[in-house]
Parts: sequence; structure tokens; C-alpha cells
Amino acid sequence: MSTPHVVVEVKDRIARLELSRPEKRNALTPDMYLALASALERADAAPEVRAVLLHGRPDCFSSGNDLKDFLGRDPDAADPPAFRFLTRIAGTRKPIVAAVGGPAVGIGTTMLLHCDLVYAAPGARFQLPFAALGLVPEAASSLLLPAIAGYQRAAELMLLARPFDAEKALAAGIVTEIVPEASLLSHAAAAAARLAELPPSSVRLTKELLKRATAQAVAERMEEERRLFADRLASPEAREAITAFLEKRAPDFSRFG
Repeated sequence: MSTPHVVVEVKDRIARLELSRPEKRNALTPDMYLALASALERADAAPEVRAVLLHGRPDCFSSGNDLKDFLGRDPDAADPPAFRFLTRIAGTRKPIVAAVGGPAVGIGTTMLLHCDLVYAAPGARFQLPFAALGLVPEAASSLLLPAIAGYQRAAELMLLARPFDAEKALAAGIVTEIVPEASLLSHAAAAAARLAELPPSSVRLTKELLKRATAQAVAERMEEERRLFADRLASPEAREAITAFLEKRAPDFSRFG
């Protein structure tokens, strides 16, 4: 599966995945999710690949799921492309390094919880807008974020659903390091190159050991979130919130109990 909006290059034992839909601020579509899932699967299976580098454009990582897609999605779909991608990134055995510049919204933030090293520019902006959109979190973020950030900090980010900066993302454990924008991609690429130089089996086994304690819980929570997310997509609250966003007006939740 390939798409012009996901550029994949394998070079120097690194699989480089670039989100490239600048006209829509790298909003993710079903085809993009499938392309990302396929690229991660190929990288995991390829002996010549030892690390993955995931990035967007310098001014935008990803503005999240394309909201128009939410309105047209079949809520009863058993295996939506976004879920297929999240399952794949959560299960990738080789290390994933992410470089984040500009907005990282919704799944643009939650996917980072499954990356092993996350470097962000000072101007990166994150947001978990699910509650404000009448939805629930995904990517097992309702499990992983409280575990790394603590309940109160995770509740602030998820319940208030406000944008937050790179410093707050660093304090929450979402980001590994804040790097000057001019050197962000080269810094992340250097980390991926370092991983690619190390004994590959040792790196994979170390990652497996680090994730083993939570692997089953992550899979179960991801499935629970998927079911609830599908239910919420069909709810009047979500329809009002998403429609209001697309129409550039304030949502009206006064009729909902």
C-alpha cells in the first residue's frame, strides 16, 4: 500500500516515513493509515532495516485525523484503517524515532506514546481534543498517558482538551528532548543512526522487555477504546462537535444531558 502523502525511504539501515500532505497540515486519511501500517510491517520484516524514523514537515507533524472522514466513516467497521495503523505501531519490534515540529493533534500526539524516542522543536504544539469532539481517546492513550505522566497531568491534558506546548509535553513524558528547530530532523536522524549501529537483536529484545509488562494491557485497552470510539462517532454530541468545527462555529451542547 502506497500513497503520495506518505513518503517511504530505506537508506543506511533506517526506514524513513514522512507524512507529506502539507495542503491539509498532514491530516491523516484512511489511505495514509494503511500506507503507514504497511511501511511499518515491511520495516519490521526487513533484515536490512534496524530503526524507523517518523516525521512530518518542519512546520507540521500531523493535525490529526481528517475530520471530514469522521463524518463519513462507517461506525460498524470491524477494522478501520486508523486502528490497523495503531495496532501496527504498538507492535513494531524495531525502535521508532519521531521528530515533531509544529502541530501534533489527536492521533498525531497519541501515536508518539508508541515511539521509543520523540524529539520536538520548541514550537511544537500538541493537543488531545477527543473529549471536546464528543469522542474518547485512542491508541491506549487512556492507559499509557496516566502511567507516564501521572493521573492529574493526564486528566488535565485529556479532559480540558486544550493545546499544550513542547515543555509541557516533555514534563508529561510524551517527548524525550526539545531540540532547536533547525537541527530537529538531523538530531532525530542521528539517534536513529545510533540505534542502527547497535547489535540489532539486543536492541529488539531490550525494547520487548521494556514493553512486556504493559503489552497485554495496551492491546486490551486499545480494543476497548476502539469500541467506545466507534459508538461515540455515531453520537449526536460528536456529530455536533465535528460539524461545528468544520463550519467554524461554536458547538452547542446545551440540549445534551
